[in-house]
Amino acid sequence: MKAISVMARTVKDAKLDTRAARDRLPVKAEPYWKMLNEGEHLGYYRGVRVAKWVARYRKPRAAGGYAKTTLAEADDDSDADGSKIMDYRQAQAAARAWFELVARGGPKQGPFTVGDALTEYLAKFRGKSIVSTRSRVETVVRPDWDTVEVAQLTQKQVADWHRARAASPAKLRTGKFALKQNERETVTEDAIRRRRSTANRDLTVLKAALNRAADERTGLPTEAWRNVKPFANVDAAKLRYLSDEEVRLVVNAVDPVIRKLVQAALLTGARYGELTAAKVRDFDQQANALWLLDTKAGKPRIVYLEAEGVRLFKQLAHGREAGDLLLPRGDGKRWGHSQQTRYMKAACVAAKIEPAGFHDLRRTYGARLALRGVPMAVIAEALGHADERITRKHYAHLSPSYVSDTVRQHAAGLGIVAEDDAKVVPIAATRPSKAA
Repeated sequence: MKAISVMARTVKDAKLDTRAARDRLPVKAEPYWKMLNEGEHLGYYRGVRVAKWVARYRKPRAAGGYAKTTLAEADDDSDADGSKIMDYRQAQAAARAWFELVARGGPKQGPFTVGDALTEYLAKFRGKSIVSTRSRVETVVRPDWDTVEVAQLTQKQVADWHRARAASPAKLRTGKFALKQNERETVTEDAIRRRRSTANRDLTVLKAALNRAADERTGLPTEAWRNVKPFANVDAAKLRYLSDEEVRLVVNAVDPVIRKLVQAALLTGARYGELTAAKVRDFDQQANALWLLDTKAGKPRIVYLEAEGVRLFKQLAHGREAGDLLLPRGDGKRWGHSQQTRYMKAACVAAKIEPAGFHDLRRTYGARLALRGVPMAVIAEALGHADERITRKHYAHLSPSYVSDTVRQHAAGLGIVAEDDAKVVPIAATRPSKAA
């Protein structure tokens, strides 16, 4: 079962593989085509207003025209997200996945493998987490399952793989030319919990691909994977919130190039991707609100701003065009995936506080609302949570509630702890005598 999948190498093209090179190409109606294999071409369409990656396929030596599709926008003006916007390498990977589907003409004839299911799953995946999902498929799931026939799967195989993933050491960042992958030993209780949590995510992706395949076919042994249960109680709520003093220290310490983005996160509770996609037109100055259109759930939501937030976004929008990004990088481009990480790490070191990530700024916003008695339903709406249970999991313990107030009021007054330790009466002196 330990078959290794060899991913196709990116075909280079001096005209297409960089933004700068594509920027020199003139606008034209027909795409610039690059042959990846016989009958398989990746195209770059450069229009007046938009640039896109397209693909075309024709079976080798077959008569007739090409089957064509649009893959995504090119990353000419915005950084790639691997889904709606792709760079040259990502476009090639998406094109190859599409070629495989077209070549089969639908459901594959002959043995259908887990690798085929994974390829179909990625080709049809439309979630915002496409980059991390593709990485998990290609580096974790596919190497173990690529050639295994789905029809031959057993529950024991899937369950054993799930347990093996949890027992495997965590991968650490490793140099490009290193001879061996760096790993972290799984020894502490928290490390074991994290590895089980990661194994659950691996299992989720495998199940999703197989479930999609089963939806389009009959006779597949769905019980082989659906009956495998994830590890329970391994996704502990992350409870890192910054105090008001820590907030001020971080804002003062963070690099000015990203300071406005940090301030915006603290004043809106919005996610990194939601803020970096926001444009000037999304700030409603009459309603004192910010519309977030590119959200995790895929549904636009509104953030109501208090006075300080209004002041910040008025500064950001001043003198800008409606289509401009509200919070661009220094070069005017959109912030890319994980580019905020090193800035937050450096700011925490400089501020001499415990490490905090950019997402902790969002949690800080929610925590401040909870501490001030804002109802959970309102916090859930403000943060864009799909379910109020998510909100309660992270913030309910911070919220002044009827239960906590009542317990503290009526369960007090035993008189067993003195304000001054020297005045505490020894227990022996308070015992009743035998005569009594």
